[in-house]
Amino acid sequence: MTTSPVSVRETETGAEAGGRRAPLILRNRAFGAVWLGQVLTQAAIRMFQVGVSWWIVAYAVHDSRGLASGLFMAACTLPAVALAPVVAGAVARFAHRSVLRTAAGLAGAASGVLALWAYGGGLPLPAVYAAALALATCQAFFDPCLTTSVPELVDDADIETATGFELSTQSLAGLGGALLGALTVDRAGVAGLAVGCAAAYLGAALLIASARFRAAPTAASDPAAAAPPRRGLRHILDELPYVRRILVCFTAANLFTTAVFVVIPLYTRSVFHGGGGTVALLEASLGAGTLIGAFTGTRVPGRPTVAGAYCLGLMSLALALPGLVANRPVVAGCLAVAGWCAGAVGVRFVALFQRLVPTEDKPGFFAVMQAVLGASLPVASLVFGSAGDFFSPRTLCLVQGVGLLPAACALALLGSRTAAPPTADAGTDAGRGAAEPVGGER
Repeated sequence: MTTSPVSVRETETGAEAGGRRAPLILRNRAFGAVWLGQVLTQAAIRMFQVGVSWWIVAYAVHDSRGLASGLFMAACTLPAVALAPVVAGAVARFAHRSVLRTAAGLAGAASGVLALWAYGGGLPLPAVYAAALALATCQAFFDPCLTTSVPELVDDADIETATGFELSTQSLAGLGGALLGALTVDRAGVAGLAVGCAAAYLGAALLIASARFRAAPTAASDPAAAAPPRRGLRHILDELPYVRRILVCFTAANLFTTAVFVVIPLYTRSVFHGGGGTVALLEASLGAGTLIGAFTGTRVPGRPTVAGAYCLGLMSLALALPGLVANRPVVAGCLAVAGWCAGAVGVRFVALFQRLVPTEDKPGFFAVMQAVLGASLPVASLVFGSAGDFFSPRTLCLVQGVGLLPAACALALLGSRTAAPPTADAGTDAGRGAAEPVGGER
């Protein structure tokens, strides 16, 4: 990627003025605006998920609470899987800023309609499920599009740092959603929750509209390269066997890790007999741990597969312990550790994929990644939600911990038997040292 002298001077102004480089979101205003927009959109979707999950368990449903909350979480995760080919085509065909702005704007409109319906009274459960599908559909376009557009916002030397900021967004969103979602439902109901979501989405749309994206390098340098031949999503993964095996391991792991979002409200009501404040504490612990992991993940030593295996093993212990010890500080601490593992693994592997995947394949790949990793989420939601009507949440915690161990072992074996591509090793050396830029400027 060719970097103009002007852009280099603009992004290094903070470094020259203060003697050290300023944070990326301060010295790159375009990336800062888009990153803040992502914080708002993902905070809104997490606030909606946490709040409605608690509303279903505590207020709306009296029988089969687990199944009802599992269906809701399945509705929140299904669009990312079902729409992967459509998302890949849209991200490859249209300007990324337009896709991001439109997705945020439509999500804001859907939240506003739900708020008006809820204020009118008599909000039926199917309407909430429909709103969940609408918001999840918008987010299914937003997330891979933003990941694909990172090279259009930052210089090559800042890609890993930008990836860390981008992944930290989910942690910030989890933290904000934890603190606001259940508490908002306790105080203002679903109507107040939907108003907050609408404001966040519309604010994100305005921020993204104000950001300037660079032109794609292929479009600027070679008109013939502006429209590379479209390749099937399966072909992209077939040509990246190392990456494909990693995605399979994490898909299996997600079947047990993501069940925590169904288990937390059930555990709060059945074991702690608490309210929205307890849900907020547990969700905030998970989100804070993930946030710290996203910023410290590059310092975890070792190859990504080895580090990922250790993190999954630690996460299995953290998720299983609440099944043995029902103590609020202990459970909150376990969720913080589990969140740290998730954040650290995420930043290492997404940065690795940014450097391994060819530029022309990134729109399709990140849609595939979202679909492959998300394929287990609806299944996990339904299975663990339904099981919650028959088994104690403490039993579900033990199942989560034990279920993660095979995925951790498979990832460890993958690291010992498969030679990583040279680019992968070069791209992860920053994790062994001081997180210096890899690859330089091209």
